[in-house]
Amino acid sequence: MGDRWALMILHLAFQRVRRFEDFQGRTGMARSMLTDRLRRLEAGGVLERRRYQNRPPREEYRLTERGADLFGAAMMITRWEKRWFLDLDIPAHRLVHSCGKLCTPELRCRTCNAEVDAREVSAEPGPGAGWDPPQPPRVQRRSVVDRGDLTANQKMLERAIEVLGDRWTAHTIAAAFTGLKRFNALQESLRVAPNILSERLARLVDLGVLDRRPYQQRPERFEYGLTAQGRDLFPIILELVRWGDRWLAKAGPPEVHRHKPCGAILETKITCDQCGEEIVPESTGLV
Repeated sequence: MGDRWALMILHLAFQRVRRFEDFQGRTGMARSMLTDRLRRLEAGGVLERRRYQNRPPREEYRLTERGADLFGAAMMITRWEKRWFLDLDIPAHRLVHSCGKLCTPELRCRTCNAEVDAREVSAEPGPGAGWDPPQPPRVQRRSVVDRGDLTANQKMLERAIEVLGDRWTAHTIAAAFTGLKRFNALQESLRVAPNILSERLARLVDLGVLDRRPYQQRPERFEYGLTAQGRDLFPIILELVRWGDRWLAKAGPPEVHRHKPCGAILETKITCDQCGEEIVPESTGLV
């Protein structure tokens, strides 16, 4: 799913877009590319095809249970976007809860109801510790589109892809949340080639997710730390980890998270910042 067009398809699927022509009209994708992305999402168990017409045969694409479970991650992307790049021309920034008010989703601890803060969460080994699922081969280059050619809605998705839509970028951010700051420590932990790590660190600094500070003059050495914008990605990462633990961690979650203020194993819920009630797909809409 680390692909601009696949993310855009999922975004539209949550808006109940289902038919090939509608996906194509809303994204402007070539038929061959759209067919390829739909097949990938279907193979990944995120979308399924259902026939809605027999003569001639016509099919539509719907979210599976696995796909619908990405709702939490989608809400946290919306939260991050609204906090740092608010633009009411973007439909997702005009999210309305069943209380009737424009809302920004919040991630809260289900036990104590406190909003989740990265500095108040610790990690400990889970039943799947030590098991690392195989990574699929990379089959394409990162697509490059001039930001000037994107609609407001596409720019929102592009920002999410730049930050989280690449394996090593996402892993680098996750490592930063564990407190790793220096290049050698990051490389040793991630087991990544130096040139790849250098490129990802430079990209994250340019995006405002990390900052770069000198800690030694001769020779010159730098360390990397999360900015406020970078720390605010934590709810997205937690939701993606929760989704991965549920659907991909065959041996059980490799880590469990503990909420320090209440001491409980962290189970989360997404709530409306206006009324405090829980947000579910059926309770939200766009204006």
